[in-house]
Amino acid sequence: MATIIETNPEPLAPVEVDVVTLDLIENSLRNARYEMDEVLFRTALSPGIREQHDEFPLIADAQGRMVVGQFGLSVPALLEHFSGTIEEGDVLLTSDPYSCGAAISHANDWLVVSPIFHDGRLMGWAAMFGHMTDVGGKSPSSMPTDARTIYEEGIVIPPFKLYKAGELNTDALDIILNQVRQPQWNRADLNGLVAATRIAGKRVGEMCERFGADTYASGLDALLDRNYRAMKTLLEMLFVDGETISFTDYICDDGVGYGPFELKLSLTRHGDKVTLDFTGSAPQAPGPINYFLNENLVKMFFGIYVITVADPQILWNDGYYPLIDVVIPDGSFWKPKFPAALNARNHGIGRLFDLFGGLLGQKTPDLLNAAGFSSSPHFMYSGTYSEGEKKGESFQLYSIGFGGIPGRPIGDGPDGHSLWPSFLNIPCEYLESYYPMRITKWETIPDSGGAGLHRGGNGVEVVYDFLEDGVITIHDDRWLTYPWGVNGGKPGARSRKWIERLDGTIEVLPSKVDDVKVRNGEKLHFGTWGGGGWGDPLARDPELVALEVKRGLVTAEGAREYGVVLSEDGSVDVAETGALRDRIRDTRPPLETFDRGGDIETILANALAETGLPAPMAPPVLT
Repeated sequence: MATIIETNPEPLAPVEVDVVTLDLIENSLRNARYEMDEVLFRTALSPGIREQHDEFPLIADAQGRMVVGQFGLSVPALLEHFSGTIEEGDVLLTSDPYSCGAAISHANDWLVVSPIFHDGRLMGWAAMFGHMTDVGGKSPSSMPTDARTIYEEGIVIPPFKLYKAGELNTDALDIILNQVRQPQWNRADLNGLVAATRIAGKRVGEMCERFGADTYASGLDALLDRNYRAMKTLLEMLFVDGETISFTDYICDDGVGYGPFELKLSLTRHGDKVTLDFTGSAPQAPGPINYFLNENLVKMFFGIYVITVADPQILWNDGYYPLIDVVIPDGSFWKPKFPAALNARNHGIGRLFDLFGGLLGQKTPDLLNAAGFSSSPHFMYSGTYSEGEKKGESFQLYSIGFGGIPGRPIGDGPDGHSLWPSFLNIPCEYLESYYPMRITKWETIPDSGGAGLHRGGNGVEVVYDFLEDGVITIHDDRWLTYPWGVNGGKPGARSRKWIERLDGTIEVLPSKVDDVKVRNGEKLHFGTWGGGGWGDPLARDPELVALEVKRGLVTAEGAREYGVVLSEDGSVDVAETGALRDRIRDTRPPLETFDRGGDIETILANALAETGLPAPMAPPVLT
């Protein structure tokens, strides 16, 4: 456990904070959090951070409770695993999920934590992690889909002082950077992480000067207490005391041939509190899809669903955490035993949102979404330039794909969007300028969003035309199971990946595949999945369906899923549409709350015929 060294022994005094001052503190914290982002974006070199914004900031109080942030980094979990002292000017760095209580979840994420001191007293913490494009290991980008242990996934940094009292530990940093393939990127990205936490410390110091340290600290307590009271009220409104609700979804496979992996989440309210229980989920996977899940992160995701629905403008924080208990069995998919591989945990992160959506929506229809683009599919391409002024230089790309957001009670799911609202697409012009490739297609896939009163968002197909020989790695999911629809909505389409080889053959790729050789002139088709539909498709406005056919989002054949028949000029054939809708209503079975596209046994039996890929083997129980 870390020991905090403060030079000012005078304790802070609790004070009353008026609502205007509290509002000023709240919005100053919000602005500081976004300033942390901007500092990093303008400092980083890797496209994953600079262009796509694969990073997550946090500002916490002196106890390590998040008061503003994006991913709920668990500062207390890190401090519990660090046995040294903490003083002004220190900066901690780690990339080891097993040594920080899963404050981060794989070795590509480098986490920086800085204490914030003012006038000799600890006022809080600033933390930020970013995904490093490469951290060494057996494969470029350090995410081998066939990894069985974390040792194969690159350098794993235990918590240590990168800076001690403001002095950089250059020897340790040089050793770390010697293990990676793009050390200049890692150095720049790491400097940006440190600078971002320092700007947060500066802004907190300014607030302490402006309002007084006592007022600032009491203001944080008030913000945390506000979320506590809000959550307490919402839990009483939404859930029946003593009742348990559950929901199950799947990860399709683990990259080494096993799957699907059943993921179960249950909720029980008992008095003022609820328990979120992952008992019943699959044991840890042999492959690298395990998601080592921190309990505080579960609480944060739960709060996103509950609090922000009630008040989208609220600055949600850790204040409500005492109202939530979390149970995660050891040795499960969600809490694997060391040294389980973790690099492909992005599928578990995303599927957690589907689990919460299906779980909470059973009792609260206003929260019920379909399943959507619940992952961050990765595409990686690396090699060496064979000619020109860059001959002999290496190149390395890590990028995140987009897909269909689920249909929702309030409307359609966006097409070709990221799971994370703050993520941006890497511009095609950037890719073509800095990498030997051409993007010959970047389009939504018609009909890939599930039909419904509110349509699921379409997935996208990106075609990469390679201009140099190299190797590619892909991390994706939902090639086997469907993104389910709800309240009568249809499932979204699955993901697909294939290569056009130089000899004209088509090679269908698994959704998780590593070090696939590609040659100059070959093309990769990277197709992502769509979101499930929400509500009865026959209730959708026929004119809207016709407009989406005109826009290329739905095909004329796909329009018939909505019971819509189009004339040759693309307009709605009113009579034929009415007749078709009547026939569908008369012959279809009752609408389902959840439409998964069939039971899991049928899906497995039809896998090869429908996807071109063999069904995975049943997961073993590891001991």
